[in-house]
Amino acid sequence: MKRLLFSALVLAALLTGAAAHAEKADSTKPTNVEANKMEYDDVKQINVFTGDVVLTRGTIRMTSARMVVRQDPEGYQFVTMYAPPNGLATFRQKRDGGNDQWIEGKAERIEYDDKTEIMKLFVRAEMRRLESGKSTDEVQGEYISYDTRAEFFTVHNTADGSSKEGGGRIRAVIQPRNEAGAQ
Repeated sequence: MKRLLFSALVLAALLTGAAAHAEKADSTKPTNVEANKMEYDDVKQINVFTGDVVLTRGTIRMTSARMVVRQDPEGYQFVTMYAPPNGLATFRQKRDGGNDQWIEGKAERIEYDDKTEIMKLFVRAEMRRLESGKSTDEVQGEYISYDTRAEFFTVHNTADGSSKEGGGRIRAVIQPRNEAGAQ
C-alpha cells in the first residue's frame, strides 16, 4: 500500500512538472449545453439534461448521456455527467503554455466543481495529456481527482477515492521529455 501511494505521488509530481496549466480564460466563459431534453427546477437551481449531452465552456468540452447541473447562490456550478450504457462520459480542455496542449479524460461518471475547479472521474477513469495530438502522459484507475488550477492528479485503485490492497491497480505511462532541439 505504501508503494502504491508513493507511486501515485511520484506520478503526480511528474505530471505537474510541466509549465502548462488548464486554460485560465475558461472560468470566465459562459456554459453552453446541447441535449435532447432539459428539465429545470428554478427553486432548487437544478438543470437535468438528457440525450447526447454536450457541454462547452471556453475550451472545455464534456459529453455524456445525462448531466445534472446545480448552481449555488453565489452562481458557482456543480456538474455531474453520467456515461451512456456501455460507454464513458468524456472531457477535453486546452492547456495554457503552448499552441497545441490538451488534457482529456473519460469515466463512467465525471463531477466538476466550478468553485474549486476540481474534476473527479469515477469508475474506469482515464486521463492523458496531449501535445500536438500525441499522448505525453496517461493515467488509469478507478478514481482520479484532477485540480485544473494546479494541474495536480491523484489516482486511486477504488471508485470511492481510497486506496486499498486488492482494490485493483493504477496504471501510468510517462513519456520521456526530449531536450529542446534534440531529435
